[in-house]
Amino acid sequence: MDFMTGLKRTDYCGDLRLADAGKEVTVAGWVQRQRDLGALIFIDLRDRTGIVQLAFDENTDKDIFDKAFTARSEFVLMAKGIVRERSSKNKDIPTGDIEIDVKDLRVLGKSETPPFEIVENCQTAEATRLKYRYLDLRRPDLQRNIIMRHKICKITRDYFDENGFIEIETPMLMRSTPEGARDFLVPSRIHNGSFYALPQSPQLYKQLSMVAGFDRYMQIARCFRDEDLRADRQPEFTQIDIEMSFVDMEDVLAIGEGYMQRVFKEALGIDIQLPLPRLTYKEAMERYGSDKPDTRYGMELYNLSDIVKDCGFGVFASAVAAGGSVRGFTAKNAVKTLTRKEIDKLTDSAKGSGAKGLAWARLNEDGTVSSSFAKFLTDEENKAILDRAGAEPGDVVLIVGDVKNSIVFNVLGALRQEVAKKLDIIPKDKYNLLWITEFPFFDWDEDSKTWVAMHHPFTAPMDECLDYLETDKANVRAKAYDLVLNGIELSSGSIRITNPDLQKRIFALLGLTEEESKEKFGFLLDAFRFGAPPHGGMGIGLDRLVMQLLGCDSLRDVIAYPKVQNASELMTECPSEVDKDQLDLLGITVTNKE
Repeated sequence: MDFMTGLKRTDYCGDLRLADAGKEVTVAGWVQRQRDLGALIFIDLRDRTGIVQLAFDENTDKDIFDKAFTARSEFVLMAKGIVRERSSKNKDIPTGDIEIDVKDLRVLGKSETPPFEIVENCQTAEATRLKYRYLDLRRPDLQRNIIMRHKICKITRDYFDENGFIEIETPMLMRSTPEGARDFLVPSRIHNGSFYALPQSPQLYKQLSMVAGFDRYMQIARCFRDEDLRADRQPEFTQIDIEMSFVDMEDVLAIGEGYMQRVFKEALGIDIQLPLPRLTYKEAMERYGSDKPDTRYGMELYNLSDIVKDCGFGVFASAVAAGGSVRGFTAKNAVKTLTRKEIDKLTDSAKGSGAKGLAWARLNEDGTVSSSFAKFLTDEENKAILDRAGAEPGDVVLIVGDVKNSIVFNVLGALRQEVAKKLDIIPKDKYNLLWITEFPFFDWDEDSKTWVAMHHPFTAPMDECLDYLETDKANVRAKAYDLVLNGIELSSGSIRITNPDLQKRIFALLGLTEEESKEKFGFLLDAFRFGAPPHGGMGIGLDRLVMQLLGCDSLRDVIAYPKVQNASELMTECPSEVDKDQLDLLGITVTNKE
């Protein structure tokens, strides 16, 4: 291999253009491919900016020509030469009008045959690519994703700096506090038997920063949650975290909207119109069956309870009588796609989401109607349902009834998304942002049979709900808000409780004794005794934001070194066992090894 003596890179491969013809340049990168045409050799050299063609011919020094002859895919080269116009241009790449007539070539690193080809949209199994992630990251599409992530981080810091925010780092090793998910714990050697927790969010520290007088805080923060993974969830993730003092909800939302407008404009060149649309939690659930609705397409839900409350179909009538509801949505022009076989699959999906079944009606294009419930209802009731549904020939009506509205909403919300994918009606180049507000303060947990905080216990209830906190928990609404983009929750936030007495009251309603509250959150309650300003904030998921802007299907496409479904990292094979000496030092014995 050659040393770099006398050579320094002057240009990136993808930056050169026809205007550079005649210029002497030095480029460096990896061999994408080598083409040996006998008297001519061409090498496509790749770096993070793109590809440029290196040319070697009969005028090339023999030693340099021989090096080019032996170069193979993923060799690391540095080449010096003169930019010239290509005789055979390649319109598929930005540098396709030029090539470099090489005068000096150094082989800086040789490569074995890689386990997969370094190309865009590589079809090799993801597990293999993640095992060799350092190779996977050489692919141009992944490099563009990571560079876009970097760009969004820079936009973020610039925007919040211009709006008076101060970036403050908060601890990675902190006290374990209940925040809705399981903590990752870190044992302490010095304090044997005690544990740190990795932060699920910087929530408590950013509130303490408000008490400290930093009235506008931001941080691009690493967060950790020990929960089951999915395409838009990782055990460690990055959050754009903000907090503001002397504000109400409108101030926080305005900052969030301005940020999104800036990101879309500078990252994608897209103008976002402000203010963003808003739906209350109640409106979102009743119209879309979801608190993070995808509003890029229709198929809104409608309530059929008033029509079927006295009908002869027991499934419908009994659901309404028990305080539940019967609701549905209409899939337009879907009768050819949603065949009986497909509806059977949807029925299985509905049952998997908690429904007892799925009622349906198919309006054939010849005007006939096939239905799973028509024979149990009168002609007037059937007509009223189809009228409410706005159903026309070619449409399919899907209906769910249950004694629990939460099940009706969850099932229909999930079916709505599944049907939209089957019908291929989700626009790929459209971005719909909206706020969801007025979330319930409490959420009933079926497992523990207790009321828990839907967001976190520091969220302020709406002022008009204070009088019935103890007596009507189901109807208490919170000063909480989520930002949703194309059916993905991008951000969650709230106005915080700063009154120590109200905070103690909320803790008590959540089942925490005064001793438990002091033990878990005493430092926060103590801080509020010394002049806490009104404050609120939000956390925006950076990984999800980048994923949505780039149209990726998984967070793994926008995180450099992600985990897989079982929370392991294939490249370094972590988590891993540690030796007994380390465990003894920490006072730990492994007793439940699987």
